[in-house]
Amino acid sequence: QSHYVACMASILSQMDKDHYSAYIQAFPSRPELMDFLMETFILFKDLIGKTVYPCDWVVMNMVQNREFLRAINHFATTLTKMFLSNTTFELQLWNNYFHLAVAFLTQDSLQLENFSPAKRNNILAKYGDMRATIGASIRDMWYSLGHHKIEFIPGMVGPILEMTLVPELELRRSTIPIFFDMMLCEHQLTGSFSRFEDEILRRLDSEVEGGRGDEQYKQLFKSILLSCCQSHPELAKPGKDFVELVTGLLERLLDYRAVMNDENKTYSMSCTVNLLNFYKEINRQAMYIRYLYKLKDLHISYENYTEGAYTLLLHARLLRWSEELNTAPVPGLHGPHLHTQRQLKEALYNQIIEYFDQGKMWEEAIHICKELAEQYESHVFDYEMLSDILQREAKFYEKILKVLRPSPDYFAVGYYGQGFPTFLRNRVFIYRGKEYERREDFEMQLLSPFPNAEKLKSTSPPGQDIMGSPGQYIQCFTVQPVEEAKGRLKGRSIPEQITNFYKANHVQQFSYSRPFKSGPKDPDNEFANMWIERTTFTTAYPLPGILRWFAVTATNTTIISPLENAIETMMKTNEKIMSEINRHQNNPSLPINPLSMLLNGIVDPAVMGGFAKYESAFFQESYLQEHPKDAGNIEKLKDLIAWQMPLLAEGIRIHGQKVTEDLRPFHERMEQCFEQLRAKVESQYGVREMIFFEDRRSGRPRSMAWGPECDWLSHAGARQVLCTEAALTPKPAPHTSESEDRRNERRESRSSSLFGSRRQDVRQSISELPEPKDEKWRLSRNVSESSLSSSNSKQPSPIRATAGAQPSAAGLPLSPTGFGGCVKSASKAPPLPRKISPTMYETFLDQSNTTA
Repeated sequence: QSHYVACMASILSQMDKDHYSAYIQAFPSRPELMDFLMETFILFKDLIGKTVYPCDWVVMNMVQNREFLRAINHFATTLTKMFLSNTTFELQLWNNYFHLAVAFLTQDSLQLENFSPAKRNNILAKYGDMRATIGASIRDMWYSLGHHKIEFIPGMVGPILEMTLVPELELRRSTIPIFFDMMLCEHQLTGSFSRFEDEILRRLDSEVEGGRGDEQYKQLFKSILLSCCQSHPELAKPGKDFVELVTGLLERLLDYRAVMNDENKTYSMSCTVNLLNFYKEINRQAMYIRYLYKLKDLHISYENYTEGAYTLLLHARLLRWSEELNTAPVPGLHGPHLHTQRQLKEALYNQIIEYFDQGKMWEEAIHICKELAEQYESHVFDYEMLSDILQREAKFYEKILKVLRPSPDYFAVGYYGQGFPTFLRNRVFIYRGKEYERREDFEMQLLSPFPNAEKLKSTSPPGQDIMGSPGQYIQCFTVQPVEEAKGRLKGRSIPEQITNFYKANHVQQFSYSRPFKSGPKDPDNEFANMWIERTTFTTAYPLPGILRWFAVTATNTTIISPLENAIETMMKTNEKIMSEINRHQNNPSLPINPLSMLLNGIVDPAVMGGFAKYESAFFQESYLQEHPKDAGNIEKLKDLIAWQMPLLAEGIRIHGQKVTEDLRPFHERMEQCFEQLRAKVESQYGVREMIFFEDRRSGRPRSMAWGPECDWLSHAGARQVLCTEAALTPKPAPHTSESEDRRNERRESRSSSLFGSRRQDVRQSISELPEPKDEKWRLSRNVSESSLSSSNSKQPSPIRATAGAQPSAAGLPLSPTGFGGCVKSASKAPPLPRKISPTMYETFLDQSNTTA
């Protein structure tokens, strides 16, 4: 074949202008001439595409291209003379010419920028840049088409785009205006240029991803087309919008290509999301779905199953539960055999459930299961599939309670300096860490794509000197998720495994607290002048989502006073005590060491200093005189200190049950310290006591009995609240199966907690209290015979143990399963085990906030 091409090139080199003219005129008819030109164009294009000579045979390639160029230009003249008029125009012949000319211009052997400087200079000196020559011919041939141009739209948009993307400045300047001519032509005939716009957006995606295009092209495209549009008033506004659309896409495509082949795919995911969001905004569903699956594949390759599930969910939400045929192409394994939207959506949902299961996001998987169950039960009546999906849903509920699921850490990351790509430059992101991921490991992965970046040691926002510098600076620190209020979780005693999920998921706000000292220094008490600067970051979307990170869209900074800081610290300490108590009551096999350290650090002043420093800093008369507006917060802090006592008592009771003999002296010392601490606190801030009841109503989940009329928490001037329960005669339980027995045992193990409080100066006995007149004050319980016998056999608590039966109040019968009032002289100990509910603490916060 190379011999044949060499012979043809030799023949063509012998032909001059007159030879070409004579040869063309020798054809007896137009059809025969047209057939010759069609075959010649196809032959030339085939030879150019096959690269007959090796790439390093530069001379032979250039000789062939020179002769082909001469022949193409001679034939172009024949086209304009004999095949352009209304009666002689041949669309296919012109179309073949344009495709041949573009193929010639874009062939590898003419891309001079790929050669060494010496070889490039030699080629230019001997042959010139043939791309500029053929480019000028293509431009002139296009403008000569006249009213026939519309027949090449949108078919010629792709080839012209491919030509303009060749990195040769003059070629780009001479050919980019063809795009405006296409826009103008379509707009004059149809009133818009939508076909041209759709085609250039579609082809631009594949061309840039294939390696063509650069920043220079984006700027030239913008400046040339904007200049052309301004000269035509009817295209000024739509033309400007189009240019902004294309340059926005180009920017995202160039960012995506820059990181597409990096070993670290983190930034590829960000660029992919930028692109799919762009296509969603401009309603290009096919391209949007294409990038959705690219993003999903990236996530799964990195075992980001949660993010992969959320990504697939975006596609599933586009589909309907109907028998309509799928219109948009679906990449991957889902496409070929899933013809209807219902089939595809069902397959996607099953894949999403699997990914959520692997990512331990069982709450999300349950939502999808419920939607599938609704379809199987009420729409397609497939009870076999309904049974399967309900069993999967049941397993997810079980996993929520039984499988360990550590909460992820969150990190704020700032990229400062002009050395970063545009999608990162001078922006802050919140990242969701993986299970057990340390910040040091996270930072190493973060810095690996930017080996020259400098890590900032300060957590404060950098100045303009750093943000405007040509370097790269990365800032990284841990932030805390700000849990959104969940109304349906309020007023209930809910297992920690459930509530912990909502503390670290579906979160869009994150806080960072930076302590600083202000005011007079007190070397003996650092809390007196310890202020907190709290920065709250709001992300574009909640985490987790289709990415493991999202950009920060808003930042808010507040200053926390030393007193408010003390209140927050006490709140967190009390919550931690409650959390530990609940953990040990739910799982008695847990090790005791964390509980030991927590309790000892609070009750032993030698370890942590206790809260005595709060008292010396804020409870002095001088402080109240200087800060009269803090009176409410001071009372709130006192209440928090007082409420810590019953929590500590319950924690020490559990500790005493589980402590080993070799640690018994340690426990006894802790008890002594606690008794001293409690005596001091109760004498100053009053007594807070918890009243426990067993909730044994069949089928009733564990919850806190709550009445809004009751003031369960004491504040200044509060009085004691008495809650009583009526004992009902239990009925004999019918015979049940073994599985029902197990369920009944679980129901009977659920309990509710009622919390009451009283000041130490309130010493009324239970018999002296008036009978409640409102039935809302009465609480009823169904008590089984087994619960009565089991509660009587349990041992009293070692802390604040009571002896002697409690009398009834005003003729009200007292429940044998728990306290009927807040009296220390009760003869019967509360039933064990006892459950402390976080509801008590939530209730305290709600009521104290309203009074503060």
